[in-house]
Order: sequence, then C-alpha cells, then structure tokens
Amino acid sequence: MLFDSHAHINYEAYSDEERRDVIEAIERSDVCCVIDVGFDPKSSEAAVGHAARYPWCYAAVGVHPHDASEMTDDVLSFIEELSEKPKVVAIGEIGLDYYRNRSPKEDQRLWFRKQIRLGLERGLPIIIHDRDSEGEAVRILREEGAFSDERRAVFPKNPGTGYESAGVLLHCFSGTIDEALEYIEMGATISVAGPVTYKKNIKTAMVAERTPLSHLLIETDAPYLTPEPFRGKPNSSPLVFHTAKKIAALRGIDVSEVADATCANAKRFFNIE
Repeated sequence: MLFDSHAHINYEAYSDEERRDVIEAIERSDVCCVIDVGFDPKSSEAAVGHAARYPWCYAAVGVHPHDASEMTDDVLSFIEELSEKPKVVAIGEIGLDYYRNRSPKEDQRLWFRKQIRLGLERGLPIIIHDRDSEGEAVRILREEGAFSDERRAVFPKNPGTGYESAGVLLHCFSGTIDEALEYIEMGATISVAGPVTYKKNIKTAMVAERTPLSHLLIETDAPYLTPEPFRGKPNSSPLVFHTAKKIAALRGIDVSEVADATCANAKRFFNIE
C-alpha cells in the first residue's frame, strides 16, 4: 500500500466536482492514507473536515510562510483549537520561503517559531516547508528545541535501525544528500516528491538513492509537482506510485519494498494505527 504524506485535498481552486473526482480517484487506488495538509486557517479547517469524513484521510494544520504576514495571535489560537480535533496528526506546513518572499522575512521567522512551539507543546510532528532559507529554517528548529532529547522521547524509534525521530518532516526535500544525512542525524525525516522523476534532477535522485529507507517518506504535494510521465497535468495522490517506482529503480529494489517501507515509516511518524 502507498501512503501520500503530503497532499492538498483542501486546494482552494478545486471546484466541488474536481474535489469529488480527486477523492474518488484516491478511493479507487492503492493509496491507504493521505495527509491533507493545511496552509492557512481556511485550508486547515477544511483538512480537519476531510479527515472526519474519510477514513483514509488525516489532517495537518498550520500556516504557510507565504501567509505569515496575515498571522495574528487569534489565528494561532484557532490553529491550536484545530490541532486538538480528532485525526489531526501534525502541525504544518510551516517554515520559511525566501524564494517567493510573499511575506516579510521577519514575519516568517516569528510565526515559524510560534508554530514550532505549538507543535512541541502539543507533542505533534511538524511538517517543514523550507525554500532558499540557506540553513536558517534548521537553525531555528534547533534553537526552539525541535531536535532535543525531550522531543525525541515523544516519538517511537524505528525498530532495528537505531533511528530516533524528533518528529520533524522536511517536506518535498530539495537539498543535497549530505544535508539530508546531517538532518537525519539530528532526528529529521526526509520526504521525496514528484521532482525525483525529472531527468535533470540529479540532486534529488541521489537523496532518494542514498537516504536510508527507514528515514524516508514519499508524497505528491498534489495538485503540484506532478511526476513523470504526467508532468504538466494536475497531480493527485495515486500518482505517488510513480515517485515510489523511481526510488525503487534508483535503489535497485522492487517498488513494493519502497511502498511498504514508506507506508510503515509514515504510520509510525504520524502515530497512525
């Protein structure tokens, strides 16, 4: 079975019919679980609603760095309220995005820190969006105690690997293999998305090939980042198979091994039975 660790069933531009088609496609597929990830208050609330309605759906709630300038303490309190709802398994996606800079950097930093603290207080995993922060996102995570021994004690070890998770997921990882291994040593988990299938993306291919399978998740970030051979079309959770297939080819193993391992990893990471 496949586990899509990051998707946006809550995508605001879907029509009702399009969202229904997305959901029906998941239910016809080999995808056992999807994390519907919030990026602002409205999408976080929608994710909670989807999680309540569909057995295979779980929610993450949080505010994306693009919307950091719209954050207030009242919004943070609303996210905290949502985080207490059934089947909310993470705070996210949160982080820094210095590529688009849709919110001032100081706002991004402030609300990233506050949402990290919320995740730590609630004992929930945190899903990190990090684009072009040049190491600042990980530095802030360390300063806030996201990789502390106390944090590691909250999350189960991966049996037989010695890996102690700190409940930090680097979503749609785009760094180098050296960076990935350094983050894993701190207690982070690496998630690989559709771009691993792109011919020129040698950097992510190396991450997919050399990251210990016990530390790896897969995702779509649907409707974005569609894998080959469907690039140019909207992404959807069933297409996570093509990410798993590419990782299997890079590692010289069967796709079922990648699917089974990443599914087990995701269930452990998000504390899903």
